Amino acid sequence: MTNIATSFANLTPNTLHIWSLNFVVNDNAFNKYHNLLSDDEKERASRFKFFKDKRCYVVTKGILRLLSGQYLNKDAKAIKFEYEKYGKPKFKHKTNLNFNVSHSGDLAIIGFIYDHTIGVDIEKIKNDFDTFDIASKFFSKQEINALREIPTQQQHLAFYRCWTRKEAFIKAKGSGLSFPLNEFSVSLDSDLDAEVLWTKWNTGEKHQWKLSSFIPSKDYIAAHIVDSKIENIQYFNWADSID
Repeated sequence: MTNIATSFANLTPNTLHIWSLNFVVNDNAFNKYHNLLSDDEKERASRFKFFKDKRCYVVTKGILRLLSGQYLNKDAKAIKFEYEKYGKPKFKHKTNLNFNVSHSGDLAIIGFIYDHTIGVDIEKIKNDFDTFDIASKFFSKQEINALREIPTQQQHLAFYRCWTRKEAFIKAKGSGLSFPLNEFSVSLDSDLDAEVLWTKWNTGEKHQWKLSSFIPSKDYIAAHIVDSKIENIQYFNWADSID
């Protein structure tokens, strides 16, 4: 069984842990993660048409179970999940530990925090699309105008800054794609400095969230948000944590 270095999973209150992982693994590791899944998770995994999608699901879910077991002091196979109305996962156990998961390309991120709402998003950066065509459908007018101010060669990166921050926010809110994406704005002019600028429904809500971006690997960008002004954020790579 995979063992986690316990020092990596010492999560204290008002601290956010963000884990990065690569789900391209060898057959032996894949089988270990698959064996951790519940029967219904294994059945879902069997329905994926492409192995890459199956591998992403199995490895990410297996590692989520291992990390959750460490935080909750439970056997990884005994962890139970349930889903909110719009599909946001949470623990079925009675706990004040919250988490969120996102994946893109060959990478995934998982965030854990006690007592606070959390949303995360990761995207592999691509350059083969019209940024303004998509932005016009999902961004606020303020965000579109800010994107136009970015030098042309940097607009795809700025687009992904905005996209990951908005996705993290709506995942934290737990409202799914029904959420009005053009009724709130986030900053997009810096990789590191991120903030919710305004929300149409509550002028004071922007002060309630801590939004951050980070670069988990070359050609990727990610964002996370919690409903607290916490300052203690710790980043881990799954590959570095294995005993």
